[in-house]
Amino acid sequence: MAVKVGMVSLGCAKNLVNGEQMLHLLREAGYDITADLGETEVLIVNTCAFIDSAKQEAIDTILEFAELKKEGRLQKLLVTGCLSQRYRKEILKELPEVDGILGTGSYDEIVPAVAAALEGEKPQCFGDISAPVSEEGRIVTTGPGWAYLKIAEGCDNRCSYCVIPSIRGKYRSRPMENLLREAEDLAKEGVKELIVVAQDITRYGTDLYGEPRLTDLIRGLAKIGGIHWIRLHYLYPDLITDELIDEVAAEPKVVKYLDIPIQHISDGILKKMNRRGTGAEIEALLMKLRQRIPGLVLRTSLITGLPGEGEKEFEELCAFLKRAKLERAGVFAYSPEEGTPAFRMERPDAETASHRAELAVDIQSEIMDEFNASRLDTVQEVLAEGFDRFADCWYGRSYADSPEVDGKVFFTGSGVKPGEFIRVRITDTLEGDLVGVVEEEA
Repeated sequence: MAVKVGMVSLGCAKNLVNGEQMLHLLREAGYDITADLGETEVLIVNTCAFIDSAKQEAIDTILEFAELKKEGRLQKLLVTGCLSQRYRKEILKELPEVDGILGTGSYDEIVPAVAAALEGEKPQCFGDISAPVSEEGRIVTTGPGWAYLKIAEGCDNRCSYCVIPSIRGKYRSRPMENLLREAEDLAKEGVKELIVVAQDITRYGTDLYGEPRLTDLIRGLAKIGGIHWIRLHYLYPDLITDELIDEVAAEPKVVKYLDIPIQHISDGILKKMNRRGTGAEIEALLMKLRQRIPGLVLRTSLITGLPGEGEKEFEELCAFLKRAKLERAGVFAYSPEEGTPAFRMERPDAETASHRAELAVDIQSEIMDEFNASRLDTVQEVLAEGFDRFADCWYGRSYADSPEVDGKVFFTGSGVKPGEFIRVRITDTLEGDLVGVVEEEA
């Protein structure tokens, strides 16, 4: 009987894709992949280590399964991903229950690593983090009806607060023909929404082709039958060209939703963060995007408590939020990360950073509520995702909602199939979510 292997994948979508590739390799090698962690014999924790909260979540998860191992309910426990890459020595020293670790350059070595662990060895695999991106297949674990398409790995932006380049390596684009082939395969499997991801998708192709090729990639993806939505995460402001804006505006399959992480609006802080551009240039870009792309929903990420942020700079950020009225924003308190230039800079204390994040969230919540209220009595195309038996209704997402980070649409009606699109009339709002009824029954 085949050994049963399960996985818990933490952190970002890009890390999840690596997890899906590992599951594919294990299945091809004859292992029995199971989503029931209660019956798992080998458990892989695919970790994140971007900020303190992510590190703590990873450690807590490892310890949780270490207890199962002590109880004899789990044979082997392996740790992969960013925490392994960043804290290899600490894991080996502090977590003796771990039977093997793999860094971010060694996902492809998961099969021999699991085999070695089952033989009583303690594998440690740490390959080149800047090697070409793996082109292994995947077991898609998202959906129904949607999947991530990771178009590049690593990052060259070198923001002063960020550890990603030291964990994930330099920016490496995947060949366009490989991406189009993968997208075609996903469409054949029933995927209707592709969520295009990388640390910075606007730089796609610069390393392979000598120039940005995201617009060309979008055109190719849009030609694939069965793909209905193409969602773009994450675009950096300085390489959003007029050509790209025109393509997003004109192509019906590209949802009018752009995730553009700006982190702050103060010129002084942007400079300390080693970000390109000024606050005025960011605002001008956002205004241009709204003018050129009707119905556009903008999402961003913001950090409070960065080095150099005083009351003046924070008020500048709050005023920007009120002015720009971004429909979606994730606000985070700054997490000082060892090994980054910002770690050595003077900054507000953690309590101040957290308090400022709460104040910014309050502002953003009002903006989101206003946006949701503006959608009452409209008919939205919704990708149905499942049935909530506790709420006794269906749920899904509109074009304005990306999975895991935005709200949902809860609705009632018949003829609903998870993974399919359905028209829903919005009748109410509920704590950031929308409520509606299938249009045929309205």
